[in-house]
Amino acid sequence: MNLGEAPALMRHDRDLFERIAEALKTCKPGLPAQLKMVPYPRPGQAVYTEVEETSVKAGVMVLLYLRDGAAHLVLIRRPGTVLHHKDQISFPGGQIESGENFVQAALRETREEIGVSEERLQLLGELTPLYIPPSNFCVYPVVAAANEPLSFVPQAEEVSEVIEVPLVRLLEPETVREESWTIRGERIDVPFYAYGKHKIWGATAMVLAEFLEVVRSI
Repeated sequence: MNLGEAPALMRHDRDLFERIAEALKTCKPGLPAQLKMVPYPRPGQAVYTEVEETSVKAGVMVLLYLRDGAAHLVLIRRPGTVLHHKDQISFPGGQIESGENFVQAALRETREEIGVSEERLQLLGELTPLYIPPSNFCVYPVVAAANEPLSFVPQAEEVSEVIEVPLVRLLEPETVREESWTIRGERIDVPFYAYGKHKIWGATAMVLAEFLEVVRSI
């Protein structure tokens, strides 16, 4: 999408979420889209279909809402005290508990972590699962939306900050950047989405890359 197309998302368009839901019913961009934001060297080559029996499964929520007619995406920053992905930006979500499916897990975690109940949300569909080799998690992204502004009650143990990003900003080419970082003692080229002081990278950026391709297709 070029910058000339982006303003369409800024109109008072309540059909946006319905169009996203329809797009999610068709063939998803999948791994090729996710790999556009993978760090290099890539930390492992396994895909989710190869690790379904051995990975830890988690449901995550790609959460949208409308404010003043503009779509916003909700992200969170993890505190430095969590076991995995310390201080990183992520989607609300967590491990699937016994008796749950990934949609139920994503809804529960969204309620527990940021105080948004499922009664306020419309489920739009799912994205392609993504395996994260360093933590052995396989995340199953769920997309949901609210046609109204949301308020948040972050759980301090899991969330240090709620980040509300205008969707149109993530579609601007200059938002995608790359830097060389040292991670686990190795020099890595890391692509990320820049929003203010925040750098959205890793698995979150990979899931987001597929979602943004879906948005571009509508």
